[in-house]
Amino acid sequence: MTTRPGWMLVAALGGGIALAVPAFAQLSLTPPAEQKPTPHAPAPKPPPPRPAPKAESKAGPKAEPKAEAKSAKPAAAKKDAPAAPIDPNVDAAYGAYQLGYYRTALDLATKRATEQNDPKSMTLIGEIYASGLGIKRNDDKAAEWYGKAADRGDRNAMFALGMMKISGRGGPANRNEGAKLLASSAKLGKPEAAYNLGLLYLEGQVFPQDLKRAAELFKQAADAGNAEAQYALATFYKEGRGVEKNITEATRLLGLAALADNVDAEVEYAIALFNGTGVKKDVPTAIALLNRAARQNSPIAQNRLAHILIEGKGVPVDKIAGFKWHLIAKTAGAGDPDLDARMAELSAEDRKKAEDGARHWFGVR
Repeated sequence: MTTRPGWMLVAALGGGIALAVPAFAQLSLTPPAEQKPTPHAPAPKPPPPRPAPKAESKAGPKAEPKAEAKSAKPAAAKKDAPAAPIDPNVDAAYGAYQLGYYRTALDLATKRATEQNDPKSMTLIGEIYASGLGIKRNDDKAAEWYGKAADRGDRNAMFALGMMKISGRGGPANRNEGAKLLASSAKLGKPEAAYNLGLLYLEGQVFPQDLKRAAELFKQAADAGNAEAQYALATFYKEGRGVEKNITEATRLLGLAALADNVDAEVEYAIALFNGTGVKKDVPTAIALLNRAARQNSPIAQNRLAHILIEGKGVPVDKIAGFKWHLIAKTAGAGDPDLDARMAELSAEDRKKAEDGARHWFGVR
């Protein structure tokens, strides 16, 4: 199953959503002893939050020049980047950052932070050091600048510093201090902070486990549009954990998370649409979503799509394409003994076509 920052769910066309291990939004947490987790790959480390109006985005700058993205020194061509945009209301430092002029952004933000004591500029400096953009990564300096901005009430800096403290970046790990920073950021309306704080309450190590409080925090983040929180809260409604069981609400939240490109949610929502669980049955849309998720390397989607194509559920039978997806899913760990047995019944010619299709998917000629 594709690993994403958030929750991992296991599903089947004929079954429902089964709860697996919650994972920290960008950091892996150890589950409580009484839980029985499904093994999964560790979640990726977080990029620090954006300090400006587009702060909630998790993606990096769209126009990042290759020369600076992987170099400790700024490209010579970037030295003379304009110091300020035409519009005086636009933040010059963040504008330079968005264009990929990281060293220029650092210089402008440092000047503004020093002269105007501006917390957003301090947060931007922290991000540049934390991510090593245009300069060598320096977690100590990142934590220092995040700390200055957090002391001045910047919610993005609180979140970034809290995550660093929990993971042990920029100093010894201190989960209690990290949790306090997340709580402060969440109170100021940072969705990612609320989501991660909810996971801490679910984990039950920094705080006593409190499913109701976790659900409240997930809802806060979900209502603000956080896809991981929508996915996690959907699971709570599906299982009746921390909230009253509500399949319709669970499916609605899965749909929202799917719209936000959460691959796991796409798979779960597709299954709900296929079965008409909590939503009007819509097989064509379900198959389209499974196709989309399969092409984004979700083994569960690939396996379900294989069954659909081989059995002709809502689409014409296409055994070659179906067994191709079966082989791809099997390579990723989603084995299916039933499909193995059925594949053995294929003609040698059709089997070769399916195997060639799988090899082509992996770039093997």
